[in-house]
Amino acid sequence: MQDLQGATVVVAGASSGIGRATALAFAREGARLALGARREELLEEVAEECRGLGASAVVIPTDVTDADAVKRLAERTVQEFGSIDIWIANAGVGAVGRFEDTPIEAHRRVIETNLLGPLHGAHAVLPLFRRQGHGTFIATVSVGAFAPAPYAAAYAASKYGLDGMLESLRAELVDSPDLHVCGVYPAFTDTPGMMHGANYTGHELSPEGPIYDDPEDVAATMVAVARRPRAKAMVGALTPLARLGHAVAPRLVEAVAGYGAHRHFDRQPPAPHDDGNLFQPVERGRDITGGFYTPPPAWVSPVLMAGAAVAAFAAYRGLRRH
Repeated sequence: MQDLQGATVVVAGASSGIGRATALAFAREGARLALGARREELLEEVAEECRGLGASAVVIPTDVTDADAVKRLAERTVQEFGSIDIWIANAGVGAVGRFEDTPIEAHRRVIETNLLGPLHGAHAVLPLFRRQGHGTFIATVSVGAFAPAPYAAAYAASKYGLDGMLESLRAELVDSPDLHVCGVYPAFTDTPGMMHGANYTGHELSPEGPIYDDPEDVAATMVAVARRPRAKAMVGALTPLARLGHAVAPRLVEAVAGYGAHRHFDRQPPAPHDDGNLFQPVERGRDITGGFYTPPPAWVSPVLMAGAAVAAFAAYRGLRRH
């Protein structure tokens, strides 16, 4: 869809962060928006911003862990706008802590939101896409689909699983060239997610390293993928580099990630355990950004590209030996 004017777009997880930025990005294109999330009051605020940009927007409070609620999100959108052209499966949560210190209910909730949420969305909208003969399903995946996430095992499991689900759906839809299933893969993005996350580390949560991805860049990628669908759209330089590094030297990546996480959390001040927004929405973290963004120095991109070239050469040499 080169022209998104009048396209109907569902954004699940639209109340803050990447979802809010994505809703506004599509509003600027003249799309008609159905906004879903648990925080109804905040969704109304996002809808007003979209209307202020000249777009039509409706609010449909939705908990994506509830399959019936997601089905109602699809049905209400069709009632309002007559069709759905694009579905953005963006809702996500996180739980940070050593695996055994994190309650099993928290692990389960992360999987239910990050993996079953998009599954519920696809299950609700794909029959409509088939009937109308076109449609694009876009899910927010993560660099966590390609690399280990110590202290966030369920998050990594949900993203690895989501990546596999998208690949499987694309294979299943190979006979439907106008139905598209796409993944957008940001790295560490400056959203309120750090404020929302459940914390079972015993220490304060803070970014482990510099955060270089801007939610607005992720939103722009969503719009670009809606216009020209593609299977995997990487955001920034870190995600493809992490993917390549893990493919070339997975044990080394695991060791670096593990020791880095231990060192990081050991240095943080003590903090009580907190369920964050896993089971109930929270008031904190209402904006697009979380205030952690650090523009990368000018030398970072060349260094990352050089690192990618070295890793690619190492992979090539390894393949030649076999």
